[in-house]
Amino acid sequence: MTTLSGKSASSGIVVGRVLVLQTAPLVIKRDTVKDTAVEIRRFQNALASAKQAIRLVREHALRTLGEDKAAIFEAHIMLLEDPELIEEVEASIRNDKLNASAALQDVSRKFIGIFEAMDNEYMRERAADVRDVSDRVLRTLAGIAIPDLSTIQDEVVIVAHDLSPSETATMNPKKIVGILTNAGGKTSHTAIVARTLEIPAVLGLKRITNDCVTGDWVAFDGETGQVIVSPDDATRKQFLDRRAKYLRDKVELQALIGKPNETADGRVAQLVGNIGSPQDLGVLKKYDATGVGLYRTEFLFMEHSKMPTEEEQFVAYKTVLEALGPKPCTIRTLDIGGDKPVPYMNIPKEDNPFLGYRAIRYCLDHPEIFRTQLRALLRASAFGSLRIMFPMISSLEELLAAKEHVAAVRAELEAAKITVAPHVPVGVMIEIPSAALISDILAQNCEFLSIGTNDLIQYTVAVDRLNESVQSLYDPYHPGVLRLIQMVIEKGHEHGAKVSMCGEMGGSALHLPLLLGMGLDEFSMAPTSILRARSQLRSWTMPEAREIVKQVAKCSRSAEIEAVLIEACDRKKTERSP
Repeated sequence: MTTLSGKSASSGIVVGRVLVLQTAPLVIKRDTVKDTAVEIRRFQNALASAKQAIRLVREHALRTLGEDKAAIFEAHIMLLEDPELIEEVEASIRNDKLNASAALQDVSRKFIGIFEAMDNEYMRERAADVRDVSDRVLRTLAGIAIPDLSTIQDEVVIVAHDLSPSETATMNPKKIVGILTNAGGKTSHTAIVARTLEIPAVLGLKRITNDCVTGDWVAFDGETGQVIVSPDDATRKQFLDRRAKYLRDKVELQALIGKPNETADGRVAQLVGNIGSPQDLGVLKKYDATGVGLYRTEFLFMEHSKMPTEEEQFVAYKTVLEALGPKPCTIRTLDIGGDKPVPYMNIPKEDNPFLGYRAIRYCLDHPEIFRTQLRALLRASAFGSLRIMFPMISSLEELLAAKEHVAAVRAELEAAKITVAPHVPVGVMIEIPSAALISDILAQNCEFLSIGTNDLIQYTVAVDRLNESVQSLYDPYHPGVLRLIQMVIEKGHEHGAKVSMCGEMGGSALHLPLLLGMGLDEFSMAPTSILRARSQLRSWTMPEAREIVKQVAKCSRSAEIEAVLIEACDRKKTERSP
């Protein structure tokens, strides 16, 4: 019996037999060709064949996953039509007389290297898309078949180094009961599809393909990332019991769809979702979100090879606002830089980009980009309940400057007789300690505050959250962080501003009663966490939550605070159990 630990990608408890996915090795020979015109035609034919195959995969994904998840294959087709990639490969064949496979491998490795060098996990995962597309063309050139997971007949746990988007799109969730991979993370396509299909998955296990063979039993928890290879009978029974309880809980959570987000004594707190694109609307609806607390518009910019136009932005924002109807949608203006670089914006490389030229600082310096986004947002405001939020605000001056741009753009649109909502609330993200300390001043000049805990924690405790060497110091239970959060909530309310939270803490089960007791108005989280948060919210009363705040206030160490929260949540679970 071997115990492993990986990255939680899709929740669920699994006990099953392993199928190790082996793909034929792809060996690329570097040859010199005499007739470059023939080799270029061979490359073009392979591109055409790959595009046709991807279209078929997309049709399958549309039927099984929905339009939002099938959109990845539109991007794959665009990659195969990318003139820069095609021209570089053909130039290598023509000028270097290199065979098509070697030329494509060289060019795709360059593109993959660019993505993998980025600090942002989402962008690093896009390297997998380039790898998947180039691998398909290379296999077409070599006459090697692509694995088809739709043909699997027995219930199995797929074990692989990684799964390509094409492979995940053809998975049959009735036969594939779990996924374990060496590589990948929460933002990988494998993780996204696994969550959509509700297939439990643990990724980033590094050597899982070496730790088991086809036919082995495996037991794992997709929420904690714990994996046990060849579990003994007692462990298998334990996991089967946990699985039965997990499935019962899941049915109970479904019964909460349509129920109000309120405590046992009637205090309402909004539970809304964090999204990155219109493609996330399906999961918002599935988990009954009461709105959007954070729409990260930077993904629209990161997914384009050039600046998205006003019209492209308008369509994206309008789509989300129309779908939500009267439900509020908080759209964050461009939060670029830091761990989210965009090559075509030419942001200079910085020694410490998290403290550098990013977000509102970049936008105020580039009013043509900022105002284009604001035009698209204000035009879209006529189609729903829009709230505009500015990121990385550190001073009142920045907030006032941003609001001036909003007022100027509104005046331009109204002068042009373009319909704009009569009132669009404006707010700021509180993610810098200086903003938290002047939250009373900011609240007097905007209508809502949204606490971005991911950055607020790293700036408060001076820890780069992407630096593994200091990860143990990145502490969501730090008394200083919690005091700042409580200050923001209190000062916001004193001056009539609603206060929400859109960082990871907003979806934390342990933090929910504490934040509720502090008076937080809105919890924004991954949509998949909403029903569980609703269940938890409905089990607390406000006096109970305020008592937790009092207990935490007496603690001087993070470990003590965490222990208080664990004990309180465990006690509440016991009370809820029949």
